[in-house]
Amino acid sequence: TPPIRGRLLDRNGIILADNKLFYSLSVQPRLLNNRDWIELRNSLSDLLNVSVNQLEIAFNRSNSETPYRKVLLTNLSEEQVIRFKEEEMNLYGAQIDVGLVRNYPYKSLAAHTLGYTQLITQNEFSQLSEKGYKVSDRIGRKGLEAAFESELRGQWGGEMLEIDSIGTVQRSLGLKLPKAGKDIKLTLDLDLQLTAEKVLSDKGGGAIVALDPRTGAIRAMASQPTFDLNFFSQPFTKNQYDNLFLSLDRPLLSRALNAYDPGSTWKPVTAIAGMESGKFPFNQKLNTVPCITYGSHCFPEYNKRGFGWIGYEDALRVSSNTFFYQVGVGAGSKALYEAAIKLGFDNYTGIETFFDENKGLIGNKKWAAQGRGWGNPGETPWIVEDMASASIGQSVVLVTPLQLARAYAVFANGGYLITPHLVEAKRNWRSGKYRQKVDIEETTLDTIRRGLRKVVTSGTGMAINLDTSIFPPVAGKTGTAEDSSGGSDHSWFACFAPYDYGEIVIVAFAQNTPGGGSIHALPMAKEMLQTWNRLKFNDR
Repeated sequence: TPPIRGRLLDRNGIILADNKLFYSLSVQPRLLNNRDWIELRNSLSDLLNVSVNQLEIAFNRSNSETPYRKVLLTNLSEEQVIRFKEEEMNLYGAQIDVGLVRNYPYKSLAAHTLGYTQLITQNEFSQLSEKGYKVSDRIGRKGLEAAFESELRGQWGGEMLEIDSIGTVQRSLGLKLPKAGKDIKLTLDLDLQLTAEKVLSDKGGGAIVALDPRTGAIRAMASQPTFDLNFFSQPFTKNQYDNLFLSLDRPLLSRALNAYDPGSTWKPVTAIAGMESGKFPFNQKLNTVPCITYGSHCFPEYNKRGFGWIGYEDALRVSSNTFFYQVGVGAGSKALYEAAIKLGFDNYTGIETFFDENKGLIGNKKWAAQGRGWGNPGETPWIVEDMASASIGQSVVLVTPLQLARAYAVFANGGYLITPHLVEAKRNWRSGKYRQKVDIEETTLDTIRRGLRKVVTSGTGMAINLDTSIFPPVAGKTGTAEDSSGGSDHSWFACFAPYDYGEIVIVAFAQNTPGGGSIHALPMAKEMLQTWNRLKFNDR
């Protein structure tokens, strides 16, 4: 007797994954001689509109684990069940079995986060049979279903039968009831998750991450394109399977956990490198110009004019490229890499579904000297053009939306690197084990925070304030990034609110959606903030 798999619930107890009944047709071979089976097979074929050949193949399929029961058909329709019940008295040896299969009421909602279950493979069964797994078991394959498999699955029950030497059942020796799996309450908020799915729905690809910067609790995490989780709970053809798994759109890939060029959302990291290295103090001003030459390339200011002499805060406000070229190249590869590491980049975030997570890339001299992952050691040295590109989050820098949200949480919460998580698990997420003070000067942190506030009050992110008079003060950064893999530009917007005491961080990412972060990503974050604000101050 299979166990009932534990449910996945949102933070308010709303069911995001549960179980539903399904019906299968089985026979007990011990009750049938060859002639009886042929008559029964033909009757079932006519009654249920199933080919004789399909039934014969299923009957002859070997199943050493349950030799006293042969499953002929799974996922019977209601009509098939009713037809069988009407003729059950004339179908000796056959029976309808009731089972459970995973059900996702909201279909594709948080698909990459929740994950799905699949039938256990032969290789997995050989390794897990000692832990009570059966050949008919379904096992968590991705996301939270995989991460919490041991807690969700429960334990099998069953009946022990006494049989004689020819296999005839003599009597029942006892029943053991199955033990249900554990329900798991998540940190996700259904309303916020629904908004994330909505704002991504018209994008060819992208992601939304919303988390609490004080604790790291993830309130929403969505990826586009997506897929219906119930696909894996029903029969599918090879063509349907290939259309999903081999699609060029890669709907099974979590964009929230995959790495991309961050563009100008990376500039606060370069600012940390400049200030913490001591080479460009917090009150430093630099002359921004139409173009600066490094090596064989002239790196332009995006407005093709420059902004004159400005400091960090205004450089963030207007998103000056030539300011950060100077800071990054002057501070150097080591300083930039150290700043990135302090904010958690080039590392896994600690999220429970880490096996789905991309570590990203922070290019540096050592990495280049070792061959950049594709060349021979010593043949691909770090050059000044690399440093200029890295300074504005291009070419040799790749980060995930979740990593970026974790980094901006440092600016939101006063300087602490938190651990993003999807399950509270009775842990103190504010303890030193999960929340570490970042080693940067207060002047560095304050300068970046003021700059991010100016972005939305008088800079490239001003649109966040339109028609949002009830919003608490927001701080953030727009980003437009060239796709180093050759596609069109990405659009980003990372923000937090309220400015004085951050309670929410939102990162919006639109993959290969040219036009700028303020045009495509900012409106997504804005709608997320509106939902968050409504949930905070109004009844649900």
